[in-house]
Amino acid sequence: MTLGALLAISAGTLVSSLAFAGRRWSHLWLALTLAGVLFALTAALLVLSGARAWEWHGPILVGVEPAHLRLDAISALFLVPVCVIGGLGAVYAREYWSDHHQPLSAARGRAWWSVQLLSLTLVLTASNGLYFLAGWEVMALSSFFLITLDRRRAEVRAAGWLYIVASHAGTLALFAFFALLAARTGGWDLGPIGARPELASLFWLALLGFGVKAGALPLHIWLPSAHANAPSHVSAILSGVGLKMGIYGIVRFSGWMPVPASAGWALLATGAASAVVGIVFAFAQTDVKRLLAYCSIENIGVILAGLGLALLAASHGEARWGQLAAAGALLHVWSHAAFKSLLFFGAGSVLHATGTREMSRTGGLWRTMPWTASTFAVGAVAVSGVPPLNGFVSEWFVYLGLFDAASAPGRAGWGAALVALALASAGAVALATFVKAGAMIFLGSPRTKAATFATESGNWMRAPMVLLAATCVVVGLLPMLVWPAVARAVGAWAPSGVAPAAPAALATLSRAHVALALAVTVVVGLLVHRVRTVGLRRSLTWDCAYAVPTARMQYSAGSFSAIAVGWFRWILLPERALRRVRGALPARASYIERIPDLVLARVVGPVGDLITRFAMTARRAQHGRLQSYILYVLAGLTMLGALASLGGAR
Repeated sequence: MTLGALLAISAGTLVSSLAFAGRRWSHLWLALTLAGVLFALTAALLVLSGARAWEWHGPILVGVEPAHLRLDAISALFLVPVCVIGGLGAVYAREYWSDHHQPLSAARGRAWWSVQLLSLTLVLTASNGLYFLAGWEVMALSSFFLITLDRRRAEVRAAGWLYIVASHAGTLALFAFFALLAARTGGWDLGPIGARPELASLFWLALLGFGVKAGALPLHIWLPSAHANAPSHVSAILSGVGLKMGIYGIVRFSGWMPVPASAGWALLATGAASAVVGIVFAFAQTDVKRLLAYCSIENIGVILAGLGLALLAASHGEARWGQLAAAGALLHVWSHAAFKSLLFFGAGSVLHATGTREMSRTGGLWRTMPWTASTFAVGAVAVSGVPPLNGFVSEWFVYLGLFDAASAPGRAGWGAALVALALASAGAVALATFVKAGAMIFLGSPRTKAATFATESGNWMRAPMVLLAATCVVVGLLPMLVWPAVARAVGAWAPSGVAPAAPAALATLSRAHVALALAVTVVVGLLVHRVRTVGLRRSLTWDCAYAVPTARMQYSAGSFSAIAVGWFRWILLPERALRRVRGALPARASYIERIPDLVLARVVGPVGDLITRFAMTARRAQHGRLQSYILYVLAGLTMLGALASLGGAR
């Protein structure tokens, strides 16, 4: 079966699934959705396995533009997580967002999920600017309706509107980019452009539009609230797949077009800032889904740093370290899709069982939710970049490129060294962040009645988490399995040149990871055996002189990170509400700390308030009196006449 036939069947199957999104036919919708993503996944894997890139010119018209679709190694690499997370999210939602629990929105969610998958596929295969923009707009709208499935809650509606406003701001930049590109090239068709240095400045418009979608600092303002308030399977596809559409746009058009000489530096700086600031904000969160959302900004920073180093290497004629950095960035697209979707699924399992996203209202869940705890632990190790899992492998490639670049003379060496230091610092904070998340949610004692009586999720939710955890382990232990696919994508990206050979140390890394995994397995097995044969002795820990310790005496999510929040107070700018202890026998005392988003609260919010005040002032002129409107027209005509007279006199 040809690639075109596979993609056509996939699209047809997903379109037909829309007819079966209702409650009565939900099982058929799931079967059609899984079949659709399976066909598309097969096409993508064939291209990444060495099949010739597919291209199609069709008679379908948008305006006067004929359809032009393309599936090459780059689009195929990004299509893989669309299919995997799209399929697993559909399975997960069958229990998590079921008709029984969500009778008003479950069917609507299934329909928009199918539309989301179709639009993502169109964006990745479109090779015409108008078709790309059409797919991009449908993707934004379907994401909005998925985010606001639970529209009865005010915070969900606010998150949805912030997302759609930010998305359309980015779309406006992309429309300007494609329109100017079409005006200068003579058409909307997309492809390698060649030596046209006058087009290089358009890269900044593309970076602005795609940067909003990627959630790069400081364009991330929509991301924390959207990911936190969306249903967890929607959060998974937004983070694991949706953010990568912004990365895809940067990769695609930096390969097809000339870029400014400073593009690599801009991406390096943006990546380093996103990584450090994103993970610092993540560490300060008490809401587990907001924590994961800010952590996504950090991982987008790692990817952007790798892409920036690759562009910098191309401008310096250093193919080797550029290829390593590009390979690390593209592999991290896959790694992040796997472990971040796994973590959002895990957070959704906790929310489903306890009804809260606040880590300080959970605790001790490993006893009642062992599957969720185990898979969340795998995701936490992977996202922290700790061996032997996939997160370490992809970041290792980026570090190899940075270390090679750091040995180069001049600004490139110093810049690479500083970025490596920034990413290493972000990695250390990431580890602390997920120690905090895991400890608060799964260890200790239950802090609420809901946590005490929490039960494990069912098979529909467990299966996607187990499969993603297995993916993190397999890619970490056997990275040679995915290297050929990543290398083909790097080779298809023009700035990186031909497909790179596998680093000699890759096989050594694989053997080290396997040995480490075996050692951990043996140690854990011995501990379990000892516990079963000898037994456990339970006793109280140090209780700070309290005669009857309670669950409230445990560390909370806020107290765990309080010292670090103090270190980064200058950027976190925490807002505090304190009710002090008063009197000999105080009745109440409280301490509430909130971490606002820096850009949204300190930049976008004040500017928006200023515009609103100006608009309300200008609104006074709209009072409904006809005489005043005639006066406005006469004044305007007088001013135009005066300007015309001045122009004629000159």
